[in-house]
Amino acid sequence: MSDVDITSKEMDGMGPKGTKIGLARVLGPAHVWALGVGIVLVGEYMGWNFSVGKGGAYAALIACWFAGILYSCVAMIDSEVTSTVAAAGGQYTQAKHIVGPLMAFNVGLYLVFAYTMLEAANAITFGFLIETVAGMTGHEGLDQRPFIVLAIMFLAWLNYRGVLATLTFNLVITAIAFIAIIVLFLATSPIFGASPLRHVELMTGLPYGWLGVLAAMHFGLWYYLGIEGTCQAAEEVRSPARSLPFGTLAGIMTLLIAASLTWYVCVGLIPWEYLGQAGVPLFDAARLTGSTTLMILLGIGTMFATLASANGCINDASRAWFAMGRDHYLPDWFGAVHPTFRTPYRSIIFLVPIALIFALGAPIDQVITFSILSGLLEYTFMPLNVIMFRRKWPLDSIRRGYEHPFHPIPALVLLSLCGVTYFAVFLGYGTQLVAMISFYIIVSLWFHFWRYRFVRRGAQFTMPWPRPLGY
Repeated sequence: MSDVDITSKEMDGMGPKGTKIGLARVLGPAHVWALGVGIVLVGEYMGWNFSVGKGGAYAALIACWFAGILYSCVAMIDSEVTSTVAAAGGQYTQAKHIVGPLMAFNVGLYLVFAYTMLEAANAITFGFLIETVAGMTGHEGLDQRPFIVLAIMFLAWLNYRGVLATLTFNLVITAIAFIAIIVLFLATSPIFGASPLRHVELMTGLPYGWLGVLAAMHFGLWYYLGIEGTCQAAEEVRSPARSLPFGTLAGIMTLLIAASLTWYVCVGLIPWEYLGQAGVPLFDAARLTGSTTLMILLGIGTMFATLASANGCINDASRAWFAMGRDHYLPDWFGAVHPTFRTPYRSIIFLVPIALIFALGAPIDQVITFSILSGLLEYTFMPLNVIMFRRKWPLDSIRRGYEHPFHPIPALVLLSLCGVTYFAVFLGYGTQLVAMISFYIIVSLWFHFWRYRFVRRGAQFTMPWPRPLGY
């Protein structure tokens, strides 16, 4: 390190030859919605159905609604704190200001791993879909790997070129994927004539009892996992106080509708034994209707959902990594902003090979579990974060863009549901849960004993807030 003490604030976003460049404020509420829903909507197209295999169709519905409550709490808490702490890094930046540096470092890693693993799962699904379509057209045995690499490289290039184009692209393809779910529901419902749905014949009770319901909570998170990613846009929206709460809350409402419709259609067309292991359940449901039009539409919807999710994941993971580099929690080389495109280009490039390693070399259920566990650790932090936030800075002490109601009930509900979900994950993936927690303990020790010495402690607190209550 140099003997000259340059604060992190002065070094933040340094461009070539020391020029000062920051992220571009170009996004509106629709882009925030596209980021949050775009990341998550793929969960309606794949992944959620593993909860059916854990406990049956009714267990998956219960998991869907309880996970919906969990994520509604996440959305409300995030809307308040992020509209007040409007900076790149989202929950990492919140932890830095409200809890402390060690928690901030861990939360930053939770974010990066959750989104990077989700990106890998999306790429795997994209490759599987290409292979499936090729098989249906007589091209059996098509290699998925070039398409997985191509998808990740194209989306990384799009993110490299600018956030406005990236999230405008997400807005279009996410809207199409959501509309495809609505169309499938309307086409199979009795509203317009005879319905192919066979709920009476296909629905069963709880084949594994209430323990199956508990186990289903593991993959029930997949309906909504990633909506908290809207926080990563905080430094790039034109009006954080308006855009972040509006985009986030509209996003969770959209996902609650999409999740319920997805469950209803799929369990009415596909036996639960098959549905619980299907790779692309909505596409399979469309095929079972016998309609070529619906099959093509849901094939396009599945492809767009995976691309939108991977695209948003690259955006969010790179912002968290960038923010940690800018604050010297990681090497400050990652804190650079591109002089032309105003993007954290080094962070984007660095995370690409990590996503490719998991996309090309790991089973999808393991990748999904890695993402879920990292997200779950992050959700466990949120209740503690918002309770400390309200205690240190009461409502009348600083201006907030949004005030979530019924505090602290959402925080306590979220904490309770996280505890239930930990046990659900332990039932099926106990070894991986222990391994991940061990990993985060090891990197926490590395940060405490080595990396923290490089952090400019006085320069990392950038919010113009009064002294916390009681300090």
